[in-house]
Amino acid sequence: MKASRARRSPSPLALPSQLTVPVNRRNVLAGALGLGALGALTACGGGTGADSDGTGAITFGSNQSDAVPRAAYQRAIDAFTSDSGIDVSVNTIDHNTFQEQVNSYLQGDPDDVFTWFAGYRMRYFADQGLVAPINEVWDNVGDMFSESMKEASAASDGNQYFVPYSYYPWVMNYRKSVFEEHGWEPPTTLDELKELGSEMEQAGLTPIAFADRGGWEAFGMFDILNMRINGFDFHQELMAGEKDWTSGDVKEVFKTWADLLPLHQEGALGRDWQEAAQALQQRNAGMYFLGTFVSQQFQDDDDPSQIEDLGFFTFPEINADHGTDSIDAPIDGFMMSAQTENGGSGRQLLEFLASAEAQKINVDADKGLVAANDDTDTGDYSQLQQDAKDIVDNAKHIAQFLDRDTRPDFASTVMIPSIQSFIRDPESIDSILESIEEQKKTIFVD
Repeated sequence: MKASRARRSPSPLALPSQLTVPVNRRNVLAGALGLGALGALTACGGGTGADSDGTGAITFGSNQSDAVPRAAYQRAIDAFTSDSGIDVSVNTIDHNTFQEQVNSYLQGDPDDVFTWFAGYRMRYFADQGLVAPINEVWDNVGDMFSESMKEASAASDGNQYFVPYSYYPWVMNYRKSVFEEHGWEPPTTLDELKELGSEMEQAGLTPIAFADRGGWEAFGMFDILNMRINGFDFHQELMAGEKDWTSGDVKEVFKTWADLLPLHQEGALGRDWQEAAQALQQRNAGMYFLGTFVSQQFQDDDDPSQIEDLGFFTFPEINADHGTDSIDAPIDGFMMSAQTENGGSGRQLLEFLASAEAQKINVDADKGLVAANDDTDTGDYSQLQQDAKDIVDNAKHIAQFLDRDTRPDFASTVMIPSIQSFIRDPESIDSILESIEEQKKTIFVD
């Protein structure tokens, strides 16, 4: 990944989860509670039996609760244990629960090593001293990663806190056979997208599958519309709290989105991304704007043609000044708790997860992801993975996704309920944006 970053310093070996925490969606969606007020995640709690050099059994906190990535992560952990002899207890937590309550988790009794994201949300916790620097790991693995990956893994103090594992672009996914059957071509302009949507409706398809029960899924559509209309720099400044949400520029994003909503699958707030993906997989929907991890719903060992039939195109141009030069391509990876007493073992695990061996285990199992390690063998990449790598390599600007490019409290307590309110009532754009702006002023305080 060689494109520019945000200027700002934010699944099946069926091993039973050691924790299942239900999501209290009313708390999350109402925005009534900040992250610090949410119930803390219960971790395995740091590894036990640490030796004097900080080695010993460790715990691994994972947000990869879906079947395909959960299995892939477990295989990598098993490979590490086999190679090192170090026991790792895996603590798998529901993805949304982990993400919404991570602040309390890190301030409580966190696992030694845990899954997280690059960008501002990584730097946010590094700046608070909740995660440990891992410069020693990077001294050994740095040559395997691009400079942009290294930059995305560093905090404002210049230290490295993050090991990149995989990334994926957010794109408009579709079934090649459906497009071929109807003679459709990927659109290159917004008008062409609308025209294609009308043709899909006439053919009895829902044009765009849509879900937002988790609260984060719709962020991708906001991000891409904002970058297409206002450009990458504006988007990053908006995420940093430096732009006015009531401005005409932002209103244009929501007006454009409102115009597209009739092409979207109805009932999005009661549907998760997997259910929306099934509409695409079952040929009931023509397109779906989501990360290429959508492929998890197309992976069938008995029918490899499923994933071979999955294609994508970048969201079309809206403003010629910005074209299609920007894309969301989040980086997933790992950090180490500042509280760990097993830093030696933790660093060994992180170094293994940074390796081409571990990353190949992951991308071989999850065919929508691209390995972050440049040395990873790509010979077994699916066409989808190769296309995903190409589109990210050729992008001029790469964002990390709304809830990773801004403060976690702003994303969770302001943007989730606000965008869901917009989906319920697109006519309320003005009042919604006024509310966002007022709340922003109380959160982004120097």
